[in-house]
Amino acid sequence: MADPVIAEIADLLHGSARTLFITGAGLSADSGMPVYRGVGGLYNDTNTEDGLPIEVALSGVQFSRDPAVTWKYLFQIERACRDVQPNAGHRVIADLERIRPGTWTLTQNVDGLHLRAGSANLVEIHGRFSDLYCSACGHRETVADYRHLASLPQCPRCNGPLRPAVVLFGEMLPEAALAVLDREMSRGFDLVFSVGTSSLFPYITAPVLEACRQGIPTVEINPGETDVSGLCTYRLRMGAAAALAAIWQAYQLRQP
Repeated sequence: MADPVIAEIADLLHGSARTLFITGAGLSADSGMPVYRGVGGLYNDTNTEDGLPIEVALSGVQFSRDPAVTWKYLFQIERACRDVQPNAGHRVIADLERIRPGTWTLTQNVDGLHLRAGSANLVEIHGRFSDLYCSACGHRETVADYRHLASLPQCPRCNGPLRPAVVLFGEMLPEAALAVLDREMSRGFDLVFSVGTSSLFPYITAPVLEACRQGIPTVEINPGETDVSGLCTYRLRMGAAAALAAIWQAYQLRQP
């Protein structure tokens, strides 16, 4: 028998025509994805070998000053994440979207795992690691991984430095992604999940806060405490993939 709270969340999911999942590093961590800081991270509380905090090495300012340094750590992160696969949590969201087209995902993650799991209604607010572009001439390309790239990848059209289409530290969010998010938020949601995110950024907490303001049910899935923990209707102190899998199992038991 399902946990009563999980069963109640599954019931809400059944009645929700439009559901928003907000996902962060905790979901990808369940696939074995390392994080930049913290337990299991690549850098923990130490600086990089160049003496820079990782937030500086992976900043827009550093890329403008010396792109080779930024690429050095982009390569390290990409290599550590290269063989990571979507987990049960990613698949649950994609499966739900297939039967409930009003399902959307706002993700902070740049790993593309939601896309690979089959999600299409995606707002990748920080971009995607596999997409590269040249800021000088606009050339764009998509790569499976970084194995074949030079240590400082150059644009095949103008020889300028290529970069991943991700938001580096200190950079603005992509306007196109923000426009899609604004459009879907204006249409409203019946249920909002916050999954595996520390909820530090205003654009990540805003949908939760708006749902709370409107009396819309909210679910936080996170083993730890965040700024929205005390506001959410339901709190599951579980790993992201395990919680979503349990909700999905309870949801399927309710299927006619």
